Amino acid sequence: MNATTRSTGRTLGVAVRAMIVLTLLLGVGYTAAITGVGQLVLPAQADGSLVRDGDGTVVGSALIGQGFTDAEGAPLPQYVQPRPSAAGDGWDGAASSGSNLGPENPDLVAAIGERRAAVAALEGVDPADVPADAVTASGSGLDPHISPEYADLQVARVAAARGLSEKEVSDLVARHTEGRALGYLGEPVVDVLELNVALDESTAELGR
Repeated sequence: MNATTRSTGRTLGVAVRAMIVLTLLLGVGYTAAITGVGQLVLPAQADGSLVRDGDGTVVGSALIGQGFTDAEGAPLPQYVQPRPSAAGDGWDGAASSGSNLGPENPDLVAAIGERRAAVAALEGVDPADVPADAVTASGSGLDPHISPEYADLQVARVAAARGLSEKEVSDLVARHTEGRALGYLGEPVVDVLELNVALDESTAELGR
């Protein structure tokens, strides 16, 4: 065996040993350590920010929007509705996507007009009073939040459908309104799934 062959063999051996060590260190050890820290410090977030109903059944994630419609796709009147979704057929967690349409695209303009009319009819308000997030999808198509203004717009309908007072529903909206991140970033938002779970629990407590 000549010197070149021996040198190549040593180099290959070093490379293989380095790959094994780094795979164990970074692929296994690092992953296990970060997973452990996540479970110890922020277990709920590490598990996906899961939302459970009153029976403890997982009904979704606080980070992923979902629809509240019947089999025909019509909004269920007893639930606060999310913003529109362009993810797959709507709120498809495996197909996160926006419409990728510009603000002057005629298809988007038409869709916004149709959505505004539909929301106004559902809530019994003037189309001019419908907020922007009620008629536009987010960039991911899976935004779990709506603005407090859109949530307030739905209070009367939800209260009537559930046999609750508008104050009871408004109080739940206020309780589930999240302020600006770090006190100054973004705008206040309402997590739709968490609010709807709270509405279900309130209705169940009253036997309605």
